[in-house]
Formats: sequence, C-alpha cells, structure tokens
Amino acid sequence: MTQPTDPSAPRSGDTHPGWAAASGGPAHPPTGSGDGGGAWAEGGTLFAGVLMGVGGIIGALQGIAAIAEDDVYTRIGDYVFSFDLTTWGWIHLLLGIVVAVVGFGILKGQDWARGAGIGLAALYVVEYFLFLPYAPVWSVIAVALGVFVIWALATDG
Repeated sequence: MTQPTDPSAPRSGDTHPGWAAASGGPAHPPTGSGDGGGAWAEGGTLFAGVLMGVGGIIGALQGIAAIAEDDVYTRIGDYVFSFDLTTWGWIHLLLGIVVAVVGFGILKGQDWARGAGIGLAALYVVEYFLFLPYAPVWSVIAVALGVFVIWALATDG
C-alpha cells in the first residue's frame, strides 16, 4: 500500500523557485525572497523612527549650542555654501524639532509620518551636506543615516 502524498510538496527535481506554478505548490514565495526586504524593512522602519527621534533631538541640541555660542563650531576650509553659525543654529533647532516629532509619529505607527519622514530625511541629508565644513565626520554619518531612513520608510509596505 502506498502512502498518500501531499500535492503541495515539491516533487523530486523541483528545486527552482518557480516550481510552485508548474507543480501546483504553494502560491506564496519562500520567506525572504522577492518581498522587498520584509522583516528587514519592518525592523528598519522601527529603527528609522528611533534614528529620526534621536537625530532630531541631537540636531536641536546642536542648534541651541550654535545659537548660544557663535564659536562652538570652527569652519574647516572654504566652502561654496556658507551661513552664519547663528543661522545654522536656527536651521538645526527648527528642523531637529520637526524631525523628532515625525520620528515619534513613525514609532506610534501614524500614517502621515511615513511620507513626512521620507521628505524630512531628504531635507536632513541636504542640511548635513551643506554643514560639512563645520562638522565633517558627523555630517557624513548623518547623511548615511538619512539615506538609510529614506530606504527603510520607502520599502516598508
């Protein structure tokens, strides 16, 4: 007597990811393939919210420091884009507050926060690119984190 076989189980030799369509197997793809990141994107979105909250607070503190003391940052080299440090302080303070609020909105799962987060992360990247002469190492790190935030928010379904 033969045992009944499961019709959704792959037959021998069916090792290609497209075996399901040909053999009547499961309709969903294997976990982790072709789903745009799946768990990575979900964890990335949570991490993006944390990064935006913390980055916004740090940006606001940098802004307060630049507004309070004009000699907190020293300009390194000559750069095409230059603002007075007090102006940079206000830019950091205002953008930092808004980025932190949107970051906390992402953590709470607010629908509006994801789109706003992508836009603000792009603005954050531009801000820190222009701030390169004052804090080159932190600016490069902030740009990289901003690009990660954009990716995480854009790929999470």
